[in-house]
Amino acid sequence: MKYSIPLALPDLTGNELKYVSEAIQNNQLSFGSFIDRFENEFSKLCGTQKAIVCANGTCALHLALYALGLKPGDEVIVPSFTYVATANAVRYCGANPVFVDVDDETWCLNSECIEKAITSRTKGIIPVHLFGHPADMDPINRLAQIYNLWVVEDAAEAVLAKYKGRPVGSLGTIGTFSFHSAKVFTSGEGGAITLNDDKLESFIRMICSHGMDTKRRFFFPVVGFNYRLTNMSAALLCAQLERHETILNKRNKIFEIYTKKLQNIPGISLRPVMPWAKVSPWLFSIVIDSKFGHTREELIQHLAEEKIEYRPFFIQVHSLPAFRETSIHRGTQLPITDRLCNTGMNLPTYNTMTSDEVERVIKTIKYLV
Repeated sequence: MKYSIPLALPDLTGNELKYVSEAIQNNQLSFGSFIDRFENEFSKLCGTQKAIVCANGTCALHLALYALGLKPGDEVIVPSFTYVATANAVRYCGANPVFVDVDDETWCLNSECIEKAITSRTKGIIPVHLFGHPADMDPINRLAQIYNLWVVEDAAEAVLAKYKGRPVGSLGTIGTFSFHSAKVFTSGEGGAITLNDDKLESFIRMICSHGMDTKRRFFFPVVGFNYRLTNMSAALLCAQLERHETILNKRNKIFEIYTKKLQNIPGISLRPVMPWAKVSPWLFSIVIDSKFGHTREELIQHLAEEKIEYRPFFIQVHSLPAFRETSIHRGTQLPITDRLCNTGMNLPTYNTMTSDEVERVIKTIKYLV
Protein backbone atom coordinates (compact mmCIF):
# COMPACT_ATOMS: atom_id res chain seq x y z
CA MET A 1 0.00 0.00 0.00
CA LYS A 2 1.19 3.52 -0.81
CA TYR A 3 0.77 5.73 2.24
CA SER A 4 0.08 9.46 1.98
CA ILE A 5 1.73 9.87 5.39
CA PRO A 6 4.57 7.33 5.79
CA LEU A 7 5.95 6.16 9.11
CA ALA A 8 9.39 7.59 8.39
CA LEU A 9 11.27 9.38 5.64
CA PRO A 10 14.95 10.23 5.24
CA ASP A 11 15.80 13.94 5.23
CA LEU A 12 18.46 14.64 2.62
CA THR A 13 17.94 18.39 2.38
CA GLY A 14 21.38 19.44 3.60
CA ASN A 15 24.81 18.83 2.07
CA GLU A 16 24.18 15.15 1.32
CA LEU A 17 24.34 15.49 -2.48
CA LYS A 18 27.34 17.82 -2.28
CA TYR A 19 29.33 15.47 -0.08
CA VAL A 20 28.45 12.30 -1.98
CA SER A 21 29.38 14.05 -5.24
CA GLU A 22 32.68 15.06 -3.68
CA ALA A 23 33.36 11.45 -2.72
CA ILE A 24 32.61 10.33 -6.29
CA GLN A 25 34.70 13.07 -7.88
CA ASN A 26 37.64 12.11 -5.68
CA ASN A 27 37.19 8.38 -6.43
CA GLN A 28 36.68 7.77 -2.71
CA LEU A 29 33.74 5.39 -2.85
CA SER A 30 34.75 2.77 -0.30
CA PHE A 31 37.47 4.55 1.68
CA GLY A 32 38.00 8.25 2.20
CA SER A 33 37.99 11.32 4.35
CA PHE A 34 34.29 11.29 5.25
CA ILE A 35 34.76 8.14 7.32
CA ASP A 36 37.40 9.78 9.50
CA ARG A 37 35.39 12.99 9.70
CA PHE A 38 32.21 11.29 10.84
CA GLU A 39 34.00 9.08 13.37
CA ASN A 40 35.71 12.08 14.93
CA GLU A 41 32.57 14.22 15.05
CA PHE A 42 30.29 11.42 16.21
CA SER A 43 32.61 10.46 19.08
CA LYS A 44 32.53 14.09 20.27
CA LEU A 45 28.74 14.14 20.04
CA CYS A 46 28.56 10.96 22.12
CA GLY A 47 31.19 12.03 24.63
CA THR A 48 33.56 9.14 23.92
CA GLN A 49 37.19 8.94 22.90
CA LYS A 50 36.50 6.90 19.76
CA ALA A 51 33.81 5.96 17.28
CA ILE A 52 33.99 3.25 14.64
CA VAL A 53 31.58 3.10 11.70
CA CYS A 54 30.32 -0.19 10.32
CA ALA A 55 27.76 -1.61 7.90
CA ASN A 56 24.69 -1.46 10.16
CA GLY A 57 23.52 -1.52 13.76
CA THR A 58 23.39 -5.31 13.91
CA CYS A 59 27.01 -5.50 12.79
CA ALA A 60 27.85 -2.98 15.51
CA LEU A 61 26.31 -5.24 18.14
CA HIS A 62 28.03 -8.34 16.76
CA LEU A 63 31.43 -6.63 16.64
CA ALA A 64 31.02 -5.39 20.21
CA LEU A 65 30.05 -8.79 21.60
CA TYR A 66 32.73 -10.63 19.64
CA ALA A 67 35.40 -8.17 20.77
CA LEU A 68 34.34 -8.63 24.39
CA GLY A 69 35.01 -12.36 24.06
CA LEU A 70 31.45 -13.68 24.11
CA LYS A 71 31.51 -17.40 23.29
CA PRO A 72 29.25 -20.48 23.14
CA GLY A 73 27.66 -21.33 26.47
CA ASP A 74 27.83 -17.76 27.77
CA GLU A 75 24.70 -15.81 28.71
CA VAL A 76 23.77 -12.19 28.09
CA ILE A 77 20.84 -10.44 29.74
CA VAL A 78 18.63 -8.62 27.23
CA PRO A 79 15.10 -7.24 27.06
CA SER A 80 12.47 -9.09 25.08
CA PHE A 81 10.87 -5.73 24.26
CA THR A 82 13.31 -4.82 21.49
CA TYR A 83 14.05 -5.40 17.84
CA VAL A 84 15.20 -8.97 17.21
CA ALA A 85 18.73 -7.87 16.27
CA THR A 86 19.61 -7.44 19.95
CA ALA A 87 19.10 -11.15 20.63
CA ASN A 88 20.34 -12.29 17.22
CA ALA A 89 23.74 -10.70 17.81
CA VAL A 90 24.12 -12.76 21.00
CA ARG A 91 23.31 -15.92 19.04
CA TYR A 92 25.86 -14.98 16.35
CA CYS A 93 28.51 -15.58 19.03
CA GLY A 94 26.97 -18.92 20.01
CA ALA A 95 25.83 -17.47 23.33
CA ASN A 96 22.34 -17.42 24.86
CA PRO A 97 20.17 -14.35 25.38
CA VAL A 98 18.39 -14.39 28.74
CA PHE A 99 15.23 -12.30 28.49
CA VAL A 100 14.08 -10.17 31.42
CA ASP A 101 11.22 -7.73 31.85
CA VAL A 102 11.17 -3.97 31.46
CA ASP A 103 9.69 -1.42 33.86
CA ASP A 104 6.65 0.79 33.37
CA GLU A 105 8.60 4.02 33.88
CA THR A 106 11.14 3.66 31.05
CA TRP A 107 10.03 0.62 29.00
CA CYS A 108 13.68 -0.40 29.34
CA LEU A 109 15.42 -3.13 31.37
CA ASN A 110 14.34 -3.44 34.99
CA SER A 111 17.47 -3.66 37.15
CA GLU A 112 15.71 -5.80 39.77
CA CYS A 113 14.83 -8.34 37.09
CA ILE A 114 18.39 -8.23 35.81
CA GLU A 115 19.88 -9.21 39.16
CA LYS A 116 17.52 -12.17 39.54
CA ALA A 117 18.61 -13.47 36.12
CA ILE A 118 22.39 -13.35 36.71
CA THR A 119 24.11 -16.75 36.83
CA SER A 120 27.69 -17.99 36.74
CA ARG A 121 27.40 -18.02 32.94
CA THR A 122 26.33 -14.38 32.64
CA LYS A 123 28.96 -12.26 30.89
CA GLY A 124 27.15 -9.04 30.16
CA ILE A 125 24.03 -6.92 29.87
CA ILE A 126 22.58 -5.22 26.79
CA PRO A 127 20.27 -2.40 27.88
CA VAL A 128 18.24 -1.11 24.93
CA HIS A 129 17.39 2.59 24.90
CA LEU A 130 13.97 1.78 23.53
CA PHE A 131 12.23 4.19 21.16
CA GLY A 132 14.74 6.89 22.08
CA HIS A 133 14.35 6.79 25.88
CA PRO A 134 17.53 5.94 27.83
CA ALA A 135 17.53 2.94 30.13
CA ASP A 136 18.19 3.71 33.81
CA MET A 137 21.91 3.10 33.53
CA ASP A 138 23.22 3.82 37.04
CA PRO A 139 21.69 0.74 38.72
CA ILE A 140 22.56 -1.36 35.67
CA ASN A 141 26.19 -0.27 35.82
CA ARG A 142 26.28 -0.92 39.58
CA LEU A 143 25.15 -4.49 38.99
CA ALA A 144 27.73 -4.88 36.24
CA GLN A 145 30.47 -3.75 38.61
CA ILE A 146 29.33 -6.04 41.42
CA TYR A 147 29.12 -9.11 39.19
CA ASN A 148 32.06 -8.24 36.91
CA LEU A 149 29.95 -7.90 33.77
CA TRP A 150 30.34 -5.70 30.72
CA VAL A 151 27.55 -3.45 29.44
CA VAL A 152 26.82 -2.90 25.75
CA GLU A 153 24.34 -0.11 25.08
CA ASP A 154 21.96 -0.80 22.20
CA ALA A 155 21.33 2.81 21.21
CA ALA A 156 20.06 1.98 17.72
CA GLU A 157 16.93 4.07 18.29
CA ALA A 158 18.38 6.70 20.57
CA VAL A 159 20.98 8.88 18.88
CA LEU A 160 21.06 12.31 20.58
CA ALA A 161 19.35 11.01 23.73
CA LYS A 162 20.86 11.83 27.13
CA TYR A 163 20.80 10.16 30.54
CA LYS A 164 21.22 12.59 33.44
CA GLY A 165 22.97 14.97 31.06
CA ARG A 166 25.28 12.33 29.58
CA PRO A 167 24.92 11.17 25.95
CA VAL A 168 23.88 7.59 25.29
CA GLY A 169 26.75 5.60 23.85
CA SER A 170 29.05 6.83 26.63
CA LEU A 171 27.29 5.05 29.49
CA GLY A 172 28.59 1.48 29.24
CA THR A 173 31.58 -0.50 28.07
CA ILE A 174 30.59 -0.04 24.42
CA GLY A 175 27.75 1.82 22.68
CA THR A 176 26.17 0.75 19.40
CA PHE A 177 24.06 2.75 16.93
CA SER A 178 22.03 2.22 13.78
CA PHE A 179 21.66 4.51 10.76
CA HIS A 180 18.90 2.58 9.00
CA SER A 181 16.64 4.58 6.66
CA ALA A 182 13.98 5.03 9.38
CA LYS A 183 16.40 6.43 11.96
CA VAL A 184 17.11 10.05 12.97
CA PHE A 185 20.45 9.95 11.10
CA THR A 186 20.52 7.69 8.07
CA SER A 187 22.79 6.44 5.33
CA GLY A 188 20.24 3.83 4.19
CA GLU A 189 22.07 1.28 6.28
CA GLY A 190 24.97 1.96 8.57
CA GLY A 191 26.07 1.65 12.17
CA ALA A 192 28.59 2.89 14.69
CA ILE A 193 30.37 1.78 17.83
CA THR A 194 31.44 4.23 20.56
CA LEU A 195 33.98 3.43 23.28
CA ASN A 196 36.86 4.64 25.43
CA ASP A 197 39.15 1.60 25.33
CA ASP A 198 42.15 1.75 22.97
CA LYS A 199 42.73 -2.02 22.91
CA LEU A 200 39.07 -2.78 22.16
CA GLU A 201 39.06 -0.10 19.47
CA SER A 202 42.10 -1.58 17.74
CA PHE A 203 40.66 -5.09 17.85
CA ILE A 204 37.24 -4.00 16.57
CA ARG A 205 38.80 -2.10 13.67
CA MET A 206 40.74 -5.25 12.78
CA ILE A 207 37.80 -7.68 12.87
CA CYS A 208 35.53 -5.18 11.10
CA SER A 209 37.83 -5.41 8.04
CA HIS A 210 38.42 -9.14 7.50
CA GLY A 211 40.77 -9.38 10.49
CA MET A 212 43.52 -7.42 8.73
CA ASP A 213 46.21 -5.94 10.93
CA THR A 214 45.66 -2.18 11.08
CA LYS A 215 49.43 -1.58 10.81
CA ARG A 216 50.42 -4.30 8.33
CA ARG A 217 48.46 -4.46 5.10
CA PHE A 218 47.15 -7.86 3.97
CA PHE A 219 48.34 -9.56 7.13
CA PHE A 220 45.45 -11.26 8.90
CA PRO A 221 46.27 -12.39 12.44
CA VAL A 222 42.62 -13.31 13.21
CA VAL A 223 39.49 -14.35 11.37
CA GLY A 224 37.37 -11.26 10.84
CA PHE A 225 34.29 -9.98 9.06
CA ASN A 226 33.57 -7.56 6.23
CA TYR A 227 31.43 -5.08 8.15
CA ARG A 228 32.86 -1.85 6.75
CA LEU A 229 30.85 1.26 5.92
CA THR A 230 31.51 3.03 2.61
CA ASN A 231 32.87 6.55 2.37
CA MET A 232 29.76 7.59 0.43
CA SER A 233 27.56 6.43 3.29
CA ALA A 234 29.73 8.34 5.73
CA ALA A 235 29.32 11.42 3.50
CA LEU A 236 25.54 11.23 3.98
CA LEU A 237 26.00 10.96 7.74
CA CYS A 238 28.39 13.93 7.87
CA ALA A 239 25.78 16.07 6.15
CA GLN A 240 23.18 15.15 8.76
CA LEU A 241 25.45 15.34 11.77
CA GLU A 242 26.38 18.94 11.00
CA ARG A 243 22.70 19.96 11.31
CA HIS A 244 21.80 17.69 14.21
CA GLU A 245 20.44 20.56 16.28
CA THR A 246 18.04 21.56 13.49
CA ILE A 247 16.95 17.94 13.08
CA LEU A 248 16.40 17.59 16.82
CA ASN A 249 14.32 20.79 16.95
CA LYS A 250 12.10 19.72 14.06
CA ARG A 251 11.36 16.34 15.57
CA ASN A 252 10.82 17.76 19.04
CA LYS A 253 8.14 20.07 17.63
CA ILE A 254 6.36 17.06 16.13
CA PHE A 255 6.51 15.30 19.50
CA GLU A 256 5.14 18.42 21.20
CA ILE A 257 2.07 18.53 18.92
CA TYR A 258 1.37 14.82 19.40
CA THR A 259 1.75 15.14 23.16
CA LYS A 260 -0.50 18.17 23.47
CA LYS A 261 -3.31 16.74 21.33
CA LEU A 262 -3.24 13.07 22.43
CA GLN A 263 -2.47 13.21 26.15
CA ASN A 264 -6.07 13.62 27.34
CA ILE A 265 -7.80 11.06 25.14
CA PRO A 266 -9.34 8.26 27.26
CA GLY A 267 -7.68 4.92 26.57
CA ILE A 268 -4.54 6.35 25.00
CA SER A 269 -1.37 6.47 27.09
CA LEU A 270 1.76 8.23 25.90
CA ARG A 271 5.28 7.00 26.32
CA PRO A 272 6.42 7.92 29.84
CA VAL A 273 9.49 10.13 30.10
CA MET A 274 11.60 10.19 33.24
CA PRO A 275 12.73 13.61 34.54
CA TRP A 276 16.38 12.64 34.10
CA ALA A 277 15.92 11.67 30.45
CA LYS A 278 16.35 13.69 27.29
CA VAL A 279 14.58 11.55 24.73
CA SER A 280 15.69 11.11 21.14
CA PRO A 281 12.49 11.95 19.19
CA TRP A 282 12.55 8.92 16.93
CA LEU A 283 8.97 7.59 16.58
CA PHE A 284 6.10 8.83 18.72
CA SER A 285 4.67 5.98 20.80
CA ILE A 286 1.22 5.35 22.25
CA VAL A 287 -0.46 2.49 24.13
CA ILE A 288 -4.15 1.62 23.67
CA ASP A 289 -6.35 0.22 26.44
CA SER A 290 -10.05 -0.72 26.73
CA LYS A 291 -11.15 2.83 27.66
CA PHE A 292 -10.43 3.89 24.08
CA GLY A 293 -13.37 1.80 22.93
CA HIS A 294 -11.39 0.19 20.11
CA THR A 295 -8.49 -2.24 20.00
CA ARG A 296 -5.07 -1.40 18.67
CA GLU A 297 -5.82 -3.53 15.62
CA GLU A 298 -9.00 -1.55 14.93
CA LEU A 299 -7.07 1.71 15.16
CA ILE A 300 -4.39 0.29 12.88
CA GLN A 301 -7.05 -0.67 10.32
CA HIS A 302 -8.57 2.81 10.52
CA LEU A 303 -5.19 4.47 9.96
CA ALA A 304 -4.49 2.17 7.01
CA GLU A 305 -7.82 3.07 5.42
CA GLU A 306 -6.77 6.72 5.66
CA LYS A 307 -3.41 5.83 4.09
CA ILE A 308 -1.46 6.66 7.24
CA GLU A 309 1.41 4.29 7.99
CA TYR A 310 1.91 2.89 11.50
CA ARG A 311 4.05 0.38 13.31
CA PRO A 312 2.78 -1.93 16.03
CA PHE A 313 5.29 -2.47 18.82
CA PHE A 314 7.76 -5.31 18.34
CA ILE A 315 6.59 -8.87 18.92
CA GLN A 316 8.14 -10.10 22.17
CA VAL A 317 11.47 -11.62 21.10
CA HIS A 318 11.25 -14.44 23.66
CA SER A 319 8.06 -15.63 21.94
CA LEU A 320 9.59 -15.84 18.45
CA PRO A 321 10.33 -19.32 17.02
CA ALA A 322 14.12 -19.03 17.33
CA PHE A 323 13.91 -18.23 21.07
CA ARG A 324 10.58 -19.69 22.21
CA GLU A 325 11.72 -23.16 23.29
CA THR A 326 14.57 -21.89 25.45
CA SER A 327 12.31 -19.26 27.01
CA ILE A 328 9.67 -21.86 27.86
CA HIS A 329 12.35 -24.06 29.40
CA ARG A 330 13.49 -21.13 31.56
CA GLY A 331 9.92 -20.42 32.60
CA THR A 332 10.20 -16.88 31.23
CA GLN A 333 7.34 -14.64 32.42
CA LEU A 334 7.44 -11.00 31.30
CA PRO A 335 4.05 -9.42 32.06
CA ILE A 336 4.96 -5.78 31.39
CA THR A 337 6.66 -6.68 28.13
CA ASP A 338 3.65 -8.74 27.06
CA ARG A 339 1.20 -5.94 27.83
CA LEU A 340 3.17 -3.24 26.04
CA CYS A 341 3.97 -5.33 22.99
CA ASN A 342 0.31 -6.31 22.58
CA THR A 343 -1.16 -2.82 22.95
CA GLY A 344 1.41 -0.28 21.74
CA MET A 345 2.18 1.34 18.41
CA ASN A 346 4.36 4.02 16.82
CA LEU A 347 3.02 6.96 14.85
CA PRO A 348 4.63 8.70 11.86
CA THR A 349 7.61 10.88 12.75
CA TYR A 350 10.13 12.34 10.31
CA ASN A 351 12.07 15.58 9.89
CA THR A 352 10.06 16.91 6.96
CA MET A 353 6.65 16.06 8.45
CA THR A 354 4.46 19.17 8.43
CA SER A 355 2.22 20.30 11.28
CA ASP A 356 -0.78 19.69 8.99
CA GLU A 357 0.30 16.07 8.54
CA VAL A 358 0.68 15.63 12.30
CA GLU A 359 -2.78 17.14 12.81
CA ARG A 360 -4.22 14.77 10.21
CA VAL A 361 -2.85 11.76 12.10
CA ILE A 362 -4.32 13.10 15.33
CA LYS A 363 -7.69 13.86 13.70
CA THR A 364 -7.82 10.32 12.31
CA ILE A 365 -7.21 8.86 15.78
CA LYS A 366 -9.76 11.16 17.41
CA TYR A 367 -12.39 10.15 14.86
CA LEU A 368 -12.75 6.85 16.75
CA VAL A 369 -13.27 8.52 20.13
